[in-house]
Amino acid sequence: MPNINGERLLGDLRRLAEFGRYKTGVHRPTYSPEDMAARHWLCGRLEEAGLTATLDGLGTVIGRNHASGPRIVVGSHLESQPRAGWLDGAMGVMYGLEVARAFAESASSKALAIDVGAWADEEGHYGAMLGSRSFCGMVNENMLDEAKNKTDGKSLRAALDEAGLAGRPREVMKPGEYVGYLEAHVEQGDYLESCALRLGIVTGIVGIHTYRITCHGQQNHAGTTRMAIRKDAGVALLRLWHALDSRFPVLAGPTSVWTTGKVVFDPGAPSVIPGKAEMLFQFRDIEPSRLAVLERSVEELVTEATTSGPCRFEIEALSRTPPHAMSTQFQDQLERAAEMHASGQYVRMPSAAGHDAQIFATRLPAGMLFVPSIAGISHHYDENTKEEDIVLGCQVFADAVEFILRAQA
Repeated sequence: MPNINGERLLGDLRRLAEFGRYKTGVHRPTYSPEDMAARHWLCGRLEEAGLTATLDGLGTVIGRNHASGPRIVVGSHLESQPRAGWLDGAMGVMYGLEVARAFAESASSKALAIDVGAWADEEGHYGAMLGSRSFCGMVNENMLDEAKNKTDGKSLRAALDEAGLAGRPREVMKPGEYVGYLEAHVEQGDYLESCALRLGIVTGIVGIHTYRITCHGQQNHAGTTRMAIRKDAGVALLRLWHALDSRFPVLAGPTSVWTTGKVVFDPGAPSVIPGKAEMLFQFRDIEPSRLAVLERSVEELVTEATTSGPCRFEIEALSRTPPHAMSTQFQDQLERAAEMHASGQYVRMPSAAGHDAQIFATRLPAGMLFVPSIAGISHHYDENTKEEDIVLGCQVFADAVEFILRAQA
């Protein structure tokens, strides 16, 4: 069995965290100078490990192994959310690098082929999971022409040009090239820690539905308009918000969550009754049937709000991402490895966050391994995981990779 080098792994993670360091985390938005420096650094580390590294036209880094036989691809992402954690995505990429090195150093495993990927823009600054979707053949040039940064509106084409990526070809996976995809990640929640567990074997990735709900009322003077005749879009929207938050607990399943992430009143002045109000509403669940129930409830409540007056509502589905199951065979191999190193300290569980593995799952058998997040903190610079859990996770990951590849031989 290949033995990973824990100190080498932690050293690489610490070095990677210097690219865009922010307090105890990182600020490394997609295609920023810090992000690109990290990608070029990774190319060098992959080459040192004996892989052939390619930086493609979207910034995805691929390290290709020269071994023959069944081949697996592993990885995650390098860019971060604003002022976020040092392990989100980065740990999975460094696991890939360390596993590739450990296999190359093992006489019994060096013939096994492991490719390593750092998929561009998983965090969705320009397009959610852009790199993995491109690698899986789901992105065309028109999509790239239309993509813009969600914060400042910069076009993707301009960003690629500034990052020195314009003109580079995009890497695309060949049919039959891989037996599957495996990804490691920090949990980003507190379930493992709260249960005193050290490893999570992901059964599936939740579906995510996101909506824009707009209320149209009548803008008017806040002092002279009688309460009885007001068409206050802000009040009406907040009543709908309360109705959703009251209805959903009755309909929710064990993995259901929902969030109102943004509310805007127009014009947003203290002496003006809002004539328009808008909110972004999202819910997640692992079960397709539960997602359908929640969707119907949203639509019904929006219709009821319009019918009961005095304002008119519109609902727009911004995205509907279906749940994606992870390979049961890969789950079994991850559990086999976990039992060897952490007997009784692991659990099978769904992922409540989206990951590149859900993209690969539409093309290949895919699997994921979680390690605990301290206090469940993620998308914040205080995100952290115990070093011993990081090292344990990488060894379990390495063993699972070997089990999967040998099962294909």
